[in-house]
Amino acid sequence: MNAEFIQALNTISKERGIDKEILVEAVETALSTAYRKNFGTNQNVEVIIDRETGEINVYAKKEVVEKVEDDILEISIEDAQRLNTKYQQGDIVNIEITPKDFGRVAAQTAKQVVMQKIREAERDLIYNEYLAKERDIVTGIIQRKTKLAVFVNFGKIEAMMPVNEQVKNEEYIMNKRIKVYVVEVKQTTKGPQIFVSRTHPELIKRLFEQEVPEIYEGIVEIKNIARDPGSRTKIAVYSKDKDVDPLGACVGQNSHRVNAIVNELHGEKIDITLWSKDVREFVKSAITPAMALAVELSEETKTARVVVPDDQLSLAIGKEGQNVRLAAKLTGWKIDIKSKKIANDTGFIKNEESYFTNNMNNKNIEDEDEYEDYEYEDEE
Repeated sequence: MNAEFIQALNTISKERGIDKEILVEAVETALSTAYRKNFGTNQNVEVIIDRETGEINVYAKKEVVEKVEDDILEISIEDAQRLNTKYQQGDIVNIEITPKDFGRVAAQTAKQVVMQKIREAERDLIYNEYLAKERDIVTGIIQRKTKLAVFVNFGKIEAMMPVNEQVKNEEYIMNKRIKVYVVEVKQTTKGPQIFVSRTHPELIKRLFEQEVPEIYEGIVEIKNIARDPGSRTKIAVYSKDKDVDPLGACVGQNSHRVNAIVNELHGEKIDITLWSKDVREFVKSAITPAMALAVELSEETKTARVVVPDDQLSLAIGKEGQNVRLAAKLTGWKIDIKSKKIANDTGFIKNEESYFTNNMNNKNIEDEDEYEDYEYEDEE
């Protein structure tokens, strides 16, 4: 142990971002243990390394007592005062006991300790780096795939995407770049563990934040998200700024912004709806691409009764009830839909004020199986 060792610690401290004092103290502690192990003693020893020269000294720590019962751990007042007249009963005396051949043990132990501290520090740095990215998007490369998970390489570490976080109809190809949502970062004995997702609704929010400056800056707010991963997502957006069109901002010129997100999600459809504190207006918006002729609310059961044109009932419901299911999840209201004819015949809506003129643009009406009526409640 010499000045070269101290210089090496200085270099490691700078390059690895580890406090030099932490390294030195760790070596001192390890050397104390190594001394007791190698020299077969139960002495209370302390190893001190000179921070400038690297010189190492081993000291036996003994308590000053009036009558010595254990000469390994105790020293008499008389003997202590021969070393220094200031010593009193109860003081601790450091007596140097550095062995001549301790240098070899010290060098080997110091190397092991420093390497261990470097590994621990690197793990901590990676853990802290990705902990800051928890609940955010990270781009990585698909490294490998097993029956239980897909592993994504972030460069410094590999993240795990379990089966339940994978989109069923997505194909995960080796060496392909992919954006994933960081669900959780854990510190374990083997180092940091990162769990990521492609199904999480927040993935949609983060993608919109990346593509839409108005969302990132807080001008446009995503109020809620309802997602059927790999198939369809509905998002409700709102802007306090009356001069900003939240729908237009999200769609972008020539649909450039929303298409970029759809492409990233491999064709998952995205319905962007306008959020409103008026629940009727919100429900009306949520069932797009169908248009509502009437909406009546029951606060007691938190149910919205919705009437749609006869030829749009299947569109409002969606394939296998997907559209109304997502609308219910988005709004938080149970949604009961009927065609205009059935509603008129059954007195489905009793409040005349529930009817309103609808001037929505009726585009891209899909052909679906015919339904007479449909009712859906938000699963959550």
